[in-house]
Amino acid sequence: MKLSIVIPALNEEDFITETVRALYVVLDQEGISHEIVVINDNSKDNTLEVLKALALQIPSLVFYTNQGPNGFGYAIRYGLERFTGDCVAVFMADLSDDPKDLIKFYKKMLEGGYDCVFGSRFMKGGKVIDYPRIKKMINRVANFIVKISMGMHYNDTTNAFKLYKKETIEGLKPFLSPHFNLTLELPLKAIVRGYTYTVLPNSWRNRKGRVSKLKIKEMGSRYFFILLYCLIEKFFSRGDFKKKIQLKEIKKSENSDT
Repeated sequence: MKLSIVIPALNEEDFITETVRALYVVLDQEGISHEIVVINDNSKDNTLEVLKALALQIPSLVFYTNQGPNGFGYAIRYGLERFTGDCVAVFMADLSDDPKDLIKFYKKMLEGGYDCVFGSRFMKGGKVIDYPRIKKMINRVANFIVKISMGMHYNDTTNAFKLYKKETIEGLKPFLSPHFNLTLELPLKAIVRGYTYTVLPNSWRNRKGRVSKLKIKEMGSRYFFILLYCLIEKFFSRGDFKKKIQLKEIKKSENSDT
C-alpha cells in the first residue's frame, strides 16, 4: 500500500529540508512505497528554490505551488486533490511530528484495516515537548468541548497529524475549511460518517524559534463553525453521508444468506 504524506509549507526554507530528509530516511529504511508531497503555499521566501534542489536528492519528493487562494487549509486541500497513494497523512513542515510515529500509524492501518488512524498527544504513551502553557490550556479546553459535544472519547481532534485511506478522503468531500479548522473537519466528518478508526499515542515537539501561524482569537469562530456543522450532520442528516458499503461486501453477505 503506497503511503502519501502531504506537507503544507508557507515560508519554510529553514525547516523543510530537515523534514523531508527525515521522512525519506525512515520510510526508505522501512521499505515503504511512498511519496512526499510538499505544497508550497505561495511562499515569499526561498522555499520553492529549496524544494527544487531537494527534489534532485530525494526521489520520492514531489512538490506543487498553490498560487491561491492560500492558507493552511487550502494548502492541505490542494495536496489532497493531487496525492497518488492508497493512504495519506498530513505532516507539519517544521518536523514537530515524529516520522517514527508515521510508521507506527501506517503499520496499524495495514494490520487492522482501519479507514483512519488518529494520534493523541494526551493519552498514555503520548508526549508533548516545550508546549507553550497558554496554548496547551486552550487546546485542552477546546478538545474537551469537542469531545463532550460529539459524545466521543477521542481527545485530540485538533492535531493535524492523522492518517486516512484514499477512499476515506473521497468520502469526506467537499471540504469547507480554508484554515487550521480543516484539522478538525477531517476527523469529525470521518467519525460522523461512520469510517472506522483507531487512536495511537504520538509525540509532538515545539520547534524553538518558531512563531505560531495560528491566531487563536481569529480561529475560534472557524473551529466553532466546523463543530456546529458536524453536529448538525450527526443529528439531522439521517445518514445521507454515511460510509457506503462496498458492493462486493453486499454480494458476499447475500451469498452467505443463500
